[in-house]
Amino acid sequence: MTTEERTDTRGVRLSAGDVELTVAPDNGCRVASLRIDGTELLRQGPRFGSFPMVPWCGRVELGRFRTGGRSHQLPVNAPPHAIHGTGREVAWRTISADTTAAAFAYDLADPWPYSGRVSQTFQLTPDSLTTTMSVETEGDSFPAQAGWHPWFLRDLGEEAADGAGGGEAEISFQPEWQEERGENHLPTGRRIEPRPGPWDDCFGMPDGVDVTLTWPGRLELKVTSRSEWVVVYDEQAEAVCVEPQSGPPNGLNTLPRLVTPIDPLEMSMTWSWRRLG
Repeated sequence: MTTEERTDTRGVRLSAGDVELTVAPDNGCRVASLRIDGTELLRQGPRFGSFPMVPWCGRVELGRFRTGGRSHQLPVNAPPHAIHGTGREVAWRTISADTTAAAFAYDLADPWPYSGRVSQTFQLTPDSLTTTMSVETEGDSFPAQAGWHPWFLRDLGEEAADGAGGGEAEISFQPEWQEERGENHLPTGRRIEPRPGPWDDCFGMPDGVDVTLTWPGRLELKVTSRSEWVVVYDEQAEAVCVEPQSGPPNGLNTLPRLVTPIDPLEMSMTWSWRRLG
């Protein structure tokens, strides 16, 4: 099937077995919908789906970062900080799309001060979704981050047809540390013992991100990545977020990862699921 046949006004649609995925390239190349056996897993409405965080993740302090002797100012869209990158705010080009896979890209531009290219791919199977992202420079080296910010529904709604489930999502993971969060909502640089939720916090998992969401009696979904950083956000009543990312919040300043002409930034994440009951 051609790219044009897979694309409509709602986005690019993929399917595998009883799983349907919609990607919205015109809306920040976010996953707009993930339906398993007809059940939507992602929040809909103003803050919906799962969007890419690129070329930075989380907050950048006061929207400022430095590269060598140069200082840069990013738009302050979460006062007093800049948050979640610019990739979610632009239209991406559809490079290819078929029944179970799709690829997209966009060119870095103002307000990001460096030229480059960001690519994102999706591969869907009946029991998993693997997403990859890469950031390349077209000239000067620069610090960057990449990650994803999904809004998983806390409650999947009505019970299944067999009467199973109906409870809220439970989060299970075993981080090695938690980044202490200061009053300015940024990591202080101090690593502490993981604390009980609710969270809007960054955690370290040196062996790779491995977080399980369980909707009792309905579904278990694992979020995995080779990256060691994950932000967990569960302070809202309607949704929970598990956000693998290539570095901690404010990492452009505290733990810069340079993208160079011979060393692009590459990031991957897999959601895998199994039915319960």
